[in-house]
Amino acid sequence: MTTHPTYDQLIDLPAYVEQPVPMPFEDINGHLNVRHYIGIASEGLDESLVEVGIPQMWPLTHGHACFTAEHHVTYLHELRTGDTMSARVRLLGRSERAGHGLVYLLDETHERVACVVEEIFLHIDLETRRTAPWPEEVASALDARIAEHAALPFPAATSGSLALR
Repeated sequence: MTTHPTYDQLIDLPAYVEQPVPMPFEDINGHLNVRHYIGIASEGLDESLVEVGIPQMWPLTHGHACFTAEHHVTYLHELRTGDTMSARVRLLGRSERAGHGLVYLLDETHERVACVVEEIFLHIDLETRRTAPWPEEVASALDARIAEHAALPFPAATSGSLALR
């Protein structure tokens, strides 16, 4: 059985996309619809990547983008309308053209981890629409953040089904 970090272990990581769960995001079961977990995690990862030199407007300003290649989603607790949520990001590694990370969606209202989204994301040159090596300054900043996250005092539990190639 995979043991994910606790809310208390993750709370010191920077918070992204902090917001209450809006009613339109609720499904017939009375909780956040599955498509929104992935969307919110993706937004959280995007916000965190600004700090390593990948601005939100990267496609328009530099002709580069990050595309998702794979996801693995683990649901741990429901998020319900009105619950406050946030995303916390842990970068695990990178290759010449890809990155690997975990996005934890926290239920701030009940102080627990609601969902873990593991992701492989690719650096794309939008002129060719193909993968390309990370720009040097982004690669260096990613390496620094990955090293910082590797030093966290709790393990990074992954699905085992995703890996950098």
